[in-house]
Amino acid sequence: MVDSTDTTEKTEHQLKALSDALESGTFHHARGMLNALHPAEIAHLLESLPSHERLVIWPLVTKDLKAKVLINVGDEIRNGLIKDMSPQQLVQVAEDLEVDDSADFVQSLPDTIIDQVLHSLDSQHRKLLESVLSFPEDSAGGMMNTDTITVRPEVTLDVVLRYLRLLGDIPEPTDHLIVVDRENRYLGILPLSQLLINEPDSTVEDIMDSNVTAIPSDMEDNDVAMLFEDLDLISAPVVDGNNMLLGRITVDDVVDVIRDEADHSVLSMAGLNDEEDLFAPALSSSRRRTIWLGINLITAFLASWVVSNFETTLEKVVTVAILMNVVASMGGIAGSQTITLVIRSMALGQFSRSNRLWVFNKEVLVGLFNGVIWAVVVALIASIWFKDYSVGLVIAAALIINLIFAAASGVAIPIILKKFHIDPAIAGSVILTTITDIVGLFAFLGLATIFLL
Repeated sequence: MVDSTDTTEKTEHQLKALSDALESGTFHHARGMLNALHPAEIAHLLESLPSHERLVIWPLVTKDLKAKVLINVGDEIRNGLIKDMSPQQLVQVAEDLEVDDSADFVQSLPDTIIDQVLHSLDSQHRKLLESVLSFPEDSAGGMMNTDTITVRPEVTLDVVLRYLRLLGDIPEPTDHLIVVDRENRYLGILPLSQLLINEPDSTVEDIMDSNVTAIPSDMEDNDVAMLFEDLDLISAPVVDGNNMLLGRITVDDVVDVIRDEADHSVLSMAGLNDEEDLFAPALSSSRRRTIWLGINLITAFLASWVVSNFETTLEKVVTVAILMNVVASMGGIAGSQTITLVIRSMALGQFSRSNRLWVFNKEVLVGLFNGVIWAVVVALIASIWFKDYSVGLVIAAALIINLIFAAASGVAIPIILKKFHIDPAIAGSVILTTITDIVGLFAFLGLATIFLL
């Protein structure tokens, strides 16, 4: 396993060596260093540079590497690199990529030039590309590649081996051949291991595995990723509703889905786009983030409005003003724990209509247990601190109420947002924070007004 520290040090070393070569004017040396790297490493270097330095480095990348580099960088960075490329150059990039990567690349282009690029491709490549583009990007059909090797069930293994030798090359990664009938209907798979160890005069039908179910083309990409994870797949065939073979999905495509989903989960919790560029201009970054800050400002004003309704209590009981943030803060943390678990379970397909009531009840009990435990702790501290046990009892009761409500909200909010086709990972935390702040402050200040005045 590669350590992240080692990767960071390697990147820093490569950046320094490249920078030194450019500063010394030895562009030929810099070009050689750059193009000796793997396309993914070049992409990582570009993502680690400010935008003006990328534009200096990018022309040094050779034409045969540019396609694979572009598919490895984020959309925002890719748009910056291709903005000065001609349609002919973009066509060359699309042709140099495998069909699934080519589809991803074309979909990331500005709408104004997608048709121009498609019509400039040769007819065979365009036909394959359009077959993938006809499916949603986040479906199995949108993920698949058309580079399949198919065999018929009635042929012998000797014929299959001669056929493979005639091809001279097989797509990577290939762990099996796909068995189809004369109408290209999927029948099963022929593992390469079985092809090698069985007698040459055996037929494909004798040793093929017909129990391997193909992936429907309309299956969502997250479900495909879970299937690969659960079954330890390297590749899998994709079929349409009539069981006709369309293509295959490979593990490298699934890794991309998992990585993108992880990036989405982390960044969306802060209201950031999946393709947020660390080195983007300050103005564009500010414009994207200001919406999120505005939403949070509204929630802050709502909490302040709740507090304003208890001005008399705050004026007469100073201890309330000192302690009121404790209740809101504890509720926010407890709710975040619950909503994170629920959103993760949704992504993994573990949270469904059949079990959500059980999860709701369980999380409310967790909120109650934690509420009681920490209510006792906070009550003791507050009572000793302010020498008033009534203050301790009030904050204890408010804490229990808020933690129970936070747990319930942590389950309910993702369900409601999903129902309205809103991504819980993006909007859930803002709504949860608002609820826990308002409920916590209202409970504490309300109880203080009743029992402390």
